[in-house]
Amino acid sequence: MAASNNVDYIIIGAGSAGCTLANRLSADPAARVLVLEAGGWDRDPLIHIPLGWGKILQKRLHDWMYFSEPEPNVDNRRVECARGKVVGGSSSTNAMAYVRGNRGDYEHWAQAYGLHDWSYDQVLPYFRRQETWEGGADEFRGDSGPLGTQTCKYQDSLLDAFIQSGLDAGHGWTDDYNGQQQEGFGRLQMTIRNGRRCSGASAYLRPALQRSNLQIKVKALVTRILFEGQRAVGVEYSINNRRQRVYAEREVILAGGVINSPQLLMLSGIGAADELQQHGIEVTADLPGVGKNLQDHVSVILMYARKQPGPFLPMLRADRIVREMARAYLTGTGFAADVPGGVTAFLKSRSDLTLPDIQFLLTAAPLAAHPYLRPFKQPFPDGFA
Repeated sequence: MAASNNVDYIIIGAGSAGCTLANRLSADPAARVLVLEAGGWDRDPLIHIPLGWGKILQKRLHDWMYFSEPEPNVDNRRVECARGKVVGGSSSTNAMAYVRGNRGDYEHWAQAYGLHDWSYDQVLPYFRRQETWEGGADEFRGDSGPLGTQTCKYQDSLLDAFIQSGLDAGHGWTDDYNGQQQEGFGRLQMTIRNGRRCSGASAYLRPALQRSNLQIKVKALVTRILFEGQRAVGVEYSINNRRQRVYAEREVILAGGVINSPQLLMLSGIGAADELQQHGIEVTADLPGVGKNLQDHVSVILMYARKQPGPFLPMLRADRIVREMARAYLTGTGFAADVPGGVTAFLKSRSDLTLPDIQFLLTAAPLAAHPYLRPFKQPFPDGFA
């Protein structure tokens, strides 16, 4: 490829990490940065309106449509593995909950595995620098970063009853589970800013789009990393059914996510040699750990009917929800500018544990909720999960 078509940095994937790297690297006007994203632009209003997340979840919109292998512990079901396929990645499709993780987990990584740069004291300054927290800056929170964070504002007497039941059972309360104390019941924190989802794309990528040294290609599926010896020098990708190559004069950065990154490494010859050879892939590096040790949270959903109707069901009447969705999209206010939940709890399953190992999430709406308009479509049974 001609040198004029080369760039300095190739970033594979415009998810949370890819968007952040695109912003930081292109801040140097001398650096030519190319981002290759397999999905499309994040133009869907359902992405930006917080309440739109429910439809994204139900329909698996902007998703890679991955499923697990049959799981023997759940009657051999294949479980959904949601991964965002759109600019912003999963930060454009997730539930917007903002949870940093427990201090003890970071300390464990540092002490048990020698990852001292991942100790809590080392990562905390980056968490603070990352965010603009509605409560202002303190020892744990930041107030001048690109990522907007706030507590969920949704109001429902059910949420108050859930919190009170936890306190009555002897559990504690935490004002900020991302601050001094994680354990206890508290209001859920969200990546929402001015009534709109604050994704990696809106927080990091969009402010950098006007830079002439930053190029974004969407619908560009990277199929292979190109090597010279042991050094990555470029990528092969497909766009509009045409296979193309581009080369990096400085670095190829793999930010494809927890599933796609190891998959692309294996397609490029990095992984367990015997597995690669079974598929006719030339081995670049025999690294058996690639594609192994994927871990995820297990979520068990319990659904209940509610005797007294809540505020969610009447607002989903078709004429009302159309109005509220438009209001949220245009002004960032109203019912659809939040999500019908807002309470979480981090608890220990046994008293001898040092860290919480269970998280509760209350959603004050049934997962099968849908717009309705009598007599054409009947309302859904009111409930919560």
